[in-house]
Amino acid sequence: AGDGDCGHTHARAARAIQEWVRTRPPPAAPAQLLSALADLLLEKMGGSSGVLYGLFLTAAARPLLNRNDLPAWADAMDAGIEAMQRYGGAAPGDRTMLDSLCAAAQALHALRGPGANLLPVLATAVQSAEAAAEATRQMEAGAGRASYISSAQL
Repeated sequence: AGDGDCGHTHARAARAIQEWVRTRPPPAAPAQLLSALADLLLEKMGGSSGVLYGLFLTAAARPLLNRNDLPAWADAMDAGIEAMQRYGGAAPGDRTMLDSLCAAAQALHALRGPGANLLPVLATAVQSAEAAAEATRQMEAGAGRASYISSAQL
């Protein structure tokens, strides 16, 4: 639920990212990539989602400035989540994008042991985020546009 514009907002972001990748090579360094994506989304996405993703990516870039290992990616998720909570006011369990992001962060932390391979761990984090997103169907909204209407209407 929301203002009916969420799908359009995300489609606009996807088109902007596609155009960006088509017209210039993305930065190879993760911190630079996340910072560039933050700037792009802040400029092109619009809505509160664009701002929240921009905040998340800007904060997530910092732990990746000098490191690119699995613990750095887990720290990046934590930094992004903390920024979203600080500026957005939502918390896990409020039926927002934070529910998915926190599930992904938990997976990264759980699997970040010595010798862990980054790509399979990231794939597991994505699966955790998808499952958490699906689980929000059963939640009462505590923040965001969905919190403005009755859960019976969702």
